Amino acid sequence: MSDRANARLTPKTVRHAVVTGASRGIGAAIARRLVEAGHHVTLMSRNEVALAAAHAELGALQTVAVDVTDPVAVREAFDWATAEGGPVSVLVNNAGAAESAPFERTDLDLLERMLAVNLNGTLLCTRAVLPAMRTAGWGRVVNVASTAGLKGYAYVTAYCAAKHAVVGLTRALALETARDGITVNAVCPGYTDTDMTRQTLETIRARTGRDLDTAAAELLRHNPQGRLIDPDEVAEAVAWLCEEGSSAVTGQAIAIAGGEVM
Repeated sequence: MSDRANARLTPKTVRHAVVTGASRGIGAAIARRLVEAGHHVTLMSRNEVALAAAHAELGALQTVAVDVTDPVAVREAFDWATAEGGPVSVLVNNAGAAESAPFERTDLDLLERMLAVNLNGTLLCTRAVLPAMRTAGWGRVVNVASTAGLKGYAYVTAYCAAKHAVVGLTRALALETARDGITVNAVCPGYTDTDMTRQTLETIRARTGRDLDTAAAELLRHNPQGRLIDPDEVAEAVAWLCEEGSSAVTGQAIAIAGGEVM
């Protein structure tokens, strides 16, 4: 029997996975899918109440409340998670935030807020797990970016800039870790059926006076399939990128957007 066949018959390794921004939306869907795949999953989020609810629902290993923009808090959170659950083999950087404003009202404070959560948080969390992944000779890092990291959208200049930076970080780090058994990829969802998108719709309604159906049509026109993405569809892509069989896929920014980005 070949080594490859033997590998298929070997019991699956249980790995410790951390998902940030895991208390709701895409993050919760990803965490659920990784639990189903047999990972020991640590949920991280700023919202302790929502974390507790997600923990009870998903059957995750443990939860840690952390602000991913705080370097000290991130270090402490990952130290604790590692002490309780073992070295982190899979990291999904999902924590993020989006704010909209016309460019003329996009000041440095807004830009820095978008960079702090979307980019700095990704960098800090990845730095916390990378040494152990290098030592183990195996690791998976998946950054949840956005189609806003692949193209432009009006009135979200700072958010687009931050998500483009996440895609750039992904591609650069993939090259640095290519020989270490580590893959680094990004998934880039289009408008997804989450609280964030519902807030976007409410903002459009409040600013334009349109009803919610008209506001929704404005978003759906971006997707050739004419629909919102389901969080579970994003979770499926992330779960695949975390498998053994995805080892040749690294440095990619995969659009999950119904054909919006080719």
